[in-house]
Amino acid sequence: MPKLLLIDDDEHLGPPLAAYLQRSGFELVQATRPSVGLERLRGGGFDAVILDVMLPEMDGFEACRAIRRESTIPVIMLTARGDVMDRVVGLELGADDYLPKPFEPRELLARLQTVLRRTTATAAVKGRLAFEGLAIDLDRREVRIGAGEPAGEGPERLIDLTGTEFELLALLAGTPGKVFSRDDILTRLRGHAAEDIASRAVDILVSRLRRKLEPLDLIRTLRNAGYVFAGVRA
Repeated sequence: MPKLLLIDDDEHLGPPLAAYLQRSGFELVQATRPSVGLERLRGGGFDAVILDVMLPEMDGFEACRAIRRESTIPVIMLTARGDVMDRVVGLELGADDYLPKPFEPRELLARLQTVLRRTTATAAVKGRLAFEGLAIDLDRREVRIGAGEPAGEGPERLIDLTGTEFELLALLAGTPGKVFSRDDILTRLRGHAAEDIASRAVDILVSRLRRKLEPLDLIRTLRNAGYVFAGVRA
């Protein structure tokens, strides 16, 4: 049974949400303080985090930073309805998805199922993608820079990617030269129709991935078309 961690100071949210999710095979544990939630997360055993933006002690953004320093576990952020900036900042910090409050439990369930299914599907893919300067281990979900010649610069190093960043890289690198539109990427990674912030979300994700892949320049933008992986196979 997938185990979820809800970090939200609303004590009345957890029990009914846990009862609803349990009917679909999920176990939900709530922490009303970020410090408690982070400590529980360090103990392991969780498959995803549902993280509210408005929290005591520290806000959800700071909590998300703390999670990303230690883990690539999927994170869904709960943001204020209509507050686009909250969603943008959350995505920039490494959140995998966002859901405006108030929300329908059924939509949260759909988002959770999509994130977990995507992570499981990527983990199930076997093999290794090797390019000049880059190696992607699909079994271990590891990415190394400086792996191979002639593009490798300096010693080989492991780069830390979130689950969504890894899945985007695996998607693009799986078919080098193929152009993926923003809608293509959203459909493959999120599994539901684009929203108002959809294009911005993809741009943020690509920009974040590019920074982590530096000094390699592997993801190109084709104006009015989308993104393409330009790596050369080793």
